Amino acid sequence: MTAITETTSQTPGATVWRDFAASGVALGSLAVFALLVAAALLAPWIAPQNPFDLTQLDVLDGRLPPGSPGGAVRVYWLGTDDQGRDMLSAMLYGLRLSLLVGVGSALVAGSVGTLVGLTAAQAGGRIDSGLMRVADLQLSFPSILIALMVIAFLGRGIANVLLALILVEWAYYARAARSAALVELKSEYVEAARCLVLPPHRILLRHVLPNCLPSLVVIATTQVARAIALEATLSFLGLGVSVTEPSLGLLIANGRSYVLSGETWISLYPGVALLILMAAINLAGDQLRDALNPRLGP
Repeated sequence: MTAITETTSQTPGATVWRDFAASGVALGSLAVFALLVAAALLAPWIAPQNPFDLTQLDVLDGRLPPGSPGGAVRVYWLGTDDQGRDMLSAMLYGLRLSLLVGVGSALVAGSVGTLVGLTAAQAGGRIDSGLMRVADLQLSFPSILIALMVIAFLGRGIANVLLALILVEWAYYARAARSAALVELKSEYVEAARCLVLPPHRILLRHVLPNCLPSLVVIATTQVARAIALEATLSFLGLGVSVTEPSLGLLIANGRSYVLSGETWISLYPGVALLILMAAINLAGDQLRDALNPRLGP
């Protein structure tokens, strides 16, 4: 009887966390992600150098191998790039921008897409059909093509990259929110709320939306990693952030001209950091998906 009482007294959030924490992969990926976020946030204090402050750079320190002593920094543990920037410092600052782009675009696109999806589910009819046709049209084009069109029209810069990623991502949230809301709108508690003559927007926001959040959170984790990868691709092609706004993709691009000459660290270390960041987010997202809905697990 005690065991039954303990089990039934657990909140849904506690159950999800218990299932999530039961996986070593989940805890490991979450720890790695938290470490990378902390390193990015603390970059101004822990980075040996501000890599984009021209007064701290010396071209004579350009392309020094890892472990080399230097003038601006006592030891370049990860070497320097062609402009004499400390690679460790540049990566810490690059992490900040990559995370800003990934998380920022997911938050805005998630909010817009969720609002569109809930509106479509509630309104039905022509409004639902029209909104979903727009979402389907957006999803029919490759993401990189839409992003390239936006950047080509507006130009480079972090604000334009964010706008491009938001335009790419919102339809995923809209589709997921609509599907989840349609199920919830047929439930008994929604019928009871309607009998109480509650306003439609209150039913959506206070009753339907909380039950749609689990699926939207899982989508958000995958979209954060996807946005980081897309931004890195744009920056690698020279179409993303400007040279004064560091990102991991831009750092990788800076070293591609020196790979054949053996100076691989300029591209290698940012590439490894990008790979670890995306792997941590995707693994944590997969485990969160399984914790929220065990039937989707292996």
